[in-house]
Amino acid sequence: MIPILDFRLQASGKDPGGFADALGEACRRDGVFLLKEHGIPRGLLREVLEVSDEFFSQPEDQKSRVSMQSGWANRGRAAEGVEVVGGADGCPPQKESFSMGMDLPSQKADFDLGDAFNPPNIWPECDRFRDVMRDFYKEVLGLGRGLMHAVERDLELPYGFFQPHFSEPMATLRLSHYPARGSQTEPAVAGGATYDYGALTLVLTDQAEGIQFQSRDGTWRELPHDPGDLIVMVGDVLMHWTNDQYRSVPHRMSHQSKIRHLAAFYLYPNSESMIAPLPTTGAPRHAPMRAGEFLRTRLGETYRTTA
Repeated sequence: MIPILDFRLQASGKDPGGFADALGEACRRDGVFLLKEHGIPRGLLREVLEVSDEFFSQPEDQKSRVSMQSGWANRGRAAEGVEVVGGADGCPPQKESFSMGMDLPSQKADFDLGDAFNPPNIWPECDRFRDVMRDFYKEVLGLGRGLMHAVERDLELPYGFFQPHFSEPMATLRLSHYPARGSQTEPAVAGGATYDYGALTLVLTDQAEGIQFQSRDGTWRELPHDPGDLIVMVGDVLMHWTNDQYRSVPHRMSHQSKIRHLAAFYLYPNSESMIAPLPTTGAPRHAPMRAGEFLRTRLGETYRTTA
């Protein structure tokens, strides 16, 4: 049974302790839970999936105008085959994606890809697409920060402990488009097991089945999809911070007979944040790492060179 958490318990102040306890239990057990009543308007959730469908339905020459300039910069559209991690049998995953990050005042149009971890976004010529993505990014970033307050409570840390680490985060919002597959000659699994490398990942689905996670006993289980709920998964950074108390969850995609759209928000700390096991979690199992360098390494493994 996948835990289902009601964010109103924290947001309203009715029972933040109970919410934190439930979150901690879910993160320690399998590293995944469903989040309901999270406060993001359902109309906005529908719009995100609508603009995703509209964008990926465009001709290739239109989409290629906003192609990713560099894998680790993590901005713009990645065609099928650009992302090389997560496919079945060592092949690239059968998907294309579009990624955006935080808009910062310090960003410049003539940004040098080697100078910073928060490059400017690359937008298609569609105001609605840009506005919806920015609105959703703002909403889900606020929700992610709220969930980190629950993590603080669960770990008996001071309120606001994580706040300095997420002031200008390298958080990414990524739309993914999976083409219809599922012929008898294809494997049932579209992708191999992957781990997210941020703190938390919040996933909006189009209600189609196909996202699977591996429980601690090694069994692959299908994640349910209730309208309006979000899937929340623990990533490597939070596992490192908690000294393996929380579990970074392996997950994968299975083939489906119809097109699928996902919107995944990867909550990642500021580039200068040092990620080291918290003093209250026992003897360290991981060496300290700077968040920016860790992300650069992981993105370099994820994307085929595009520049």
